[in-house]
Amino acid sequence: MEEHNILERIHAAYYHLTAAERKVADFVLAQHNQVQFMSITQLAEECGVAEATVSRFCRSLKLKGFNAFKIELAKHSVSGAGPDRKPREESPDTLEGRCAQVGRLATDAIRQTIELVEPKQVLRAVEMFESAPRVMCIGSGGSMIMAQECAHLFSTVTGKFCAVSDSHSQMSATATMGLEEVIVLFSYSGATTSGLQVLELARSRGIRTVLVTRFNKSPAAKLADVVLRCGSNESPFQFGSVPAKVAQLIVMDVLFQEYCRRNPETSEENIQRIAAALSGKHV
Repeated sequence: MEEHNILERIHAAYYHLTAAERKVADFVLAQHNQVQFMSITQLAEECGVAEATVSRFCRSLKLKGFNAFKIELAKHSVSGAGPDRKPREESPDTLEGRCAQVGRLATDAIRQTIELVEPKQVLRAVEMFESAPRVMCIGSGGSMIMAQECAHLFSTVTGKFCAVSDSHSQMSATATMGLEEVIVLFSYSGATTSGLQVLELARSRGIRTVLVTRFNKSPAAKLADVVLRCGSNESPFQFGSVPAKVAQLIVMDVLFQEYCRRNPETSEENIQRIAAALSGKHV
């Protein structure tokens, strides 16, 4: 058995698993191409088991946890191991072909995100922004870049948005911020430790939170007051793919456009002030 072949490893361990763990094994063997894009909560629900059962299943395969398991599935997908491996839909070997593929993935991310937009959730988030004296945008890794972009975008119409990048500073700010302030967390997985710590602290203090994520059933989604979903599937090897960022930017722009629509006079006034202030920065 090749070490990277996770499906063969599941077959080998199958009769040593508990009945509940076999439910997970059966689903993974049948739907392994989809499982690498799922959250632990989604997989648990699909299998009709608890999240703890999924974690035990992963450890039964001598893996550290669910993320390590998804990485093994991704390795299997890349290697093309297994008789049921489907051929790639496209394998561009020209610059034009690669450009077409990049465009398709970005377009798919936009389409999926628009389909996932929930107007009520968007309105709730914007209303929170309007009433808050300060909105703190946070994230980890590539998601922090999205948080900084969000703060920058809204800074063109209001001075209340800021980005805090360091995880210690995020916790410190959450511990001291006023109850009318708002936190916006960007987390594709909805399962980063630093983000969860901030949301847990915010909830204990009664601070309102908005989450931008791929998964509406994730640990972070259970803690946030408002959950805004973005499209685009990302494999465990991508670590912040461009389509995933495009999807988050679409959510961000929907929030921004709605905020400006509801606050046209102040938004336009601030835009004009900023334009005048920056006029000397251009040749």
